[in-house]
Amino acid sequence: MNRMWRQVYAMAVAPLVMASAAACGGGTGGGDADGKTTLRVIVNISPNLTQAYWNKLFDRYEKAHPDVTVKLELTGTISANAKLTQDLAAGDPPDIAQQITPSAENVDLFADLTDQAWTKDVPLADEYAIDGKRYMVGVGEQIQSLVFYNKAAFAKAGLDAARIKTLDQFTNAMKKLKKAGYTPLQTAGQWVTGSQFSMMADAGVLTENPDWTAERNEGEGSFADSGYLRYLERYRSWIDSGYLDKSALGLTYADGQTAFLDGKSAMYIMGSYFVPAADAAKKSDEVGVFTMPTDGAYPSGQFGNIASPYVVVNKSRHKAEAIDFVRWLVTDPEAIESQLAADGNLRQGFSYPVSSLGTEVQAILDKAPSILVKAGNRQPVDGFSSELNTQIQSLYTGSSAEDVAKGLDKWWNSQS
Repeated sequence: MNRMWRQVYAMAVAPLVMASAAACGGGTGGGDADGKTTLRVIVNISPNLTQAYWNKLFDRYEKAHPDVTVKLELTGTISANAKLTQDLAAGDPPDIAQQITPSAENVDLFADLTDQAWTKDVPLADEYAIDGKRYMVGVGEQIQSLVFYNKAAFAKAGLDAARIKTLDQFTNAMKKLKKAGYTPLQTAGQWVTGSQFSMMADAGVLTENPDWTAERNEGEGSFADSGYLRYLERYRSWIDSGYLDKSALGLTYADGQTAFLDGKSAMYIMGSYFVPAADAAKKSDEVGVFTMPTDGAYPSGQFGNIASPYVVVNKSRHKAEAIDFVRWLVTDPEAIESQLAADGNLRQGFSYPVSSLGTEVQAILDKAPSILVKAGNRQPVDGFSSELNTQIQSLYTGSSAEDVAKGLDKWWNSQS
């Protein structure tokens, strides 16, 4: 890739953050009766990062480390964080977790990796540090304030993506797409609804004021008296106009993605990790992408975050082995390139073949004035992503934008 992703600010929970983690395997204890060290790992399962993918990746490490077995943890429908909490409460800690972001409130759950020299060279390690200490390391970076679009739908509706820069223009495009017979904007249930709102609203609000979340953490400002209210009002108007399908809340993340790739909808707000899915479906040439329109500066900063982050659980029974495995995941060239390519992420000094769609995403990145990363004092209160998701989904069942803004303020204040 052409250059390192710039940034200023990161997602509290990676989309995927908010994505449910699931895996094969499971079980309790270290499983070392055969003399091998068994490392239990909670990972993010998605349409790109399948169980088969993870098993193949981990097989590489096992071949070079015959005394280690890597076991994916079965989480079912609960999140990675919920699975970790459950296991710790049961006195049965896993060794490693992916897609869990440490915070000042839960940092004691994770091993301090600051004394590991290799951690200073991995992407965004210092941006995600807590009180100057590194607890989480990742493979790369991703951007998320992107609108993918169906080229055939745009042609039928007479639209030029390059001319869509404001929210008014974006809304007018949805009107034309609906008239052309398409669901204008694809969404889904699970974590998708709240994440898409963040990808949209954060690009505008945080470009205007990158310290908004830090200020909110200090008790300054509110959702009800900020740019977020304008985005909530806009989002609710799209629901009322039928530009977002209310029944989409019954879809999974994978279902929503498939609906867009199958041409049933015209646009899809999602992160750069969508590119490999389009590539795998052989639809990359049929899909275009533009940066999220805003009610302010354009192009805005890109809402982004660390990609494929890992933490070592403090109560791991095999902490040294777990740290070595995580080191391999984020420093071994083959492991890095595999993970970057699998989820459409980037890292300085590493490249892999990209499609026409991937090239378009890179061009957006190159023009972005900043990468907006929620980390450190800019990280929201623990649990915010889940609460946001719940509140955004309530817009589909009758809540007003004002109700949601006040609800978010009430919840946030109750956590401090």
